[in-house]
Amino acid sequence: MALVEKKHEMPVQAPEIRAHNFSEVALGYDEETALAEAARCLNCKNQPCVAGCPVNIHIPEFITKIKEKDYEGAYQIINQTSSLPAVCGRVCPQESQCESKCTMGIRFEPVGIGRLERFVADYHNSLEDVFVEKPESNGHKVAIVGSGPSGLTCAGDLAKKGYKVTVYEALHKAGGVLVYGIPEFRLPKSIVQKEVDTLKKLDVDIETNVVIGKTLTIDELFDMGYEAIFVGSGAGLPNFMNIPGESLKGVYSANEFLTRSNLMKAYLDDPVTPIKKGGNVAVVGGGNVAMDAARTALRLGADKVYIVYRRSMEELPARKEEVEHAKEEGIDFRLLNNPVEIMGYNNPDDPRDERNGFVTGIRCIRMELGEPDASGRRRPVEIAGSEFVLDVDTVIMAIGTSPNPLIKNTTEGLEVNKRGGIIIDEDGLTSRQGIYAGGDAVTGAATVISAMGAGKLAARSIDEYLSKQ
Repeated sequence: MALVEKKHEMPVQAPEIRAHNFSEVALGYDEETALAEAARCLNCKNQPCVAGCPVNIHIPEFITKIKEKDYEGAYQIINQTSSLPAVCGRVCPQESQCESKCTMGIRFEPVGIGRLERFVADYHNSLEDVFVEKPESNGHKVAIVGSGPSGLTCAGDLAKKGYKVTVYEALHKAGGVLVYGIPEFRLPKSIVQKEVDTLKKLDVDIETNVVIGKTLTIDELFDMGYEAIFVGSGAGLPNFMNIPGESLKGVYSANEFLTRSNLMKAYLDDPVTPIKKGGNVAVVGGGNVAMDAARTALRLGADKVYIVYRRSMEELPARKEEVEHAKEEGIDFRLLNNPVEIMGYNNPDDPRDERNGFVTGIRCIRMELGEPDASGRRRPVEIAGSEFVLDVDTVIMAIGTSPNPLIKNTTEGLEVNKRGGIIIDEDGLTSRQGIYAGGDAVTGAATVISAMGAGKLAARSIDEYLSKQ
């Protein structure tokens, strides 16, 4: 049978429709398409795709099960190494990980591994009553700080080994960045809840509205009988450019903007935590978070949305798929531009003028690319005399985040680097015995799958540590 050179297209909502709703953009493979895509897998003996996966999913094996139409069997193979398959199938950058190693990709397009993972996970989640076998307790207790991808992965892996695990989440809903950071149109919250519910069936306790470092400290957790602690508290501290005007009304960090929309339901007509809607919006940054913020602003009723990024399209760090979707929806990319000032309204004759202090525009300067910098990307250089103003009502800063210093400041002897990331060794162990860490709390903002890999590493190390007790 002749090889099919291109992966099968993912069906999506039409751009002119999806730009006005929060329903999932990508609709998923049907059975016929999944079988056709699975047939493209060569089932290589050396399995390079597995090496490209941060959690080492047994990719050829689960795809073989799809070929056999054993979709639940395929899910169980994925579930051996991944606690969040429905999430990974949607938001992981497979194109730079497993699919980048696919042998088919040498001459043709790689197999759509992520799309097949999503198909399998969605099939499993569609089953009415899924039985989850609880392992026998081993008598050990472990606390997890944070219910994002690293925390949930660590909790799942430990629970499967018989540990009594409690996850502590600062917000009122479990899921971390999966619920507050990633919009519904990319990752439906029902999918995240399904994954959380599966962990609960493994007897994992999840305590929300508990801020470790305030409500409880790390040392108090040890006093409560936990023998090991994993810190997966993420990187929720937003970065700003420190340019004039960042304190004006209508300037948001992407974290705040997305949290208000995704978690606090600011899109409702009468929200508890309102957000500025409509008008013209500038999103500063070029990563996936910038794409999420821009596309969310559009769905909230913005008239015009700009992406302002200081490098060119070739250096844009966001996933190609997300950039293409944003373009199709009408997002205006202003590349090789950098903000130098956020401008605001000021009426000195009437201090009671309700327009005072609100954003009216963003002053930018055009850039050109020079020699490569330390990251290997060409350094953007300002073009003298090229300043211009974009008329906008809202500015969203999406230029990265850092770990919150709360845990570091309330935990004696916990070492961090100059960026605030917790320092760990090759086993995920911090400078304190019994305390492990991983994900964005260590690296700063990174991918969901890399955080999951860190959670798996920590679970393995915690198991080795407590097995000796």
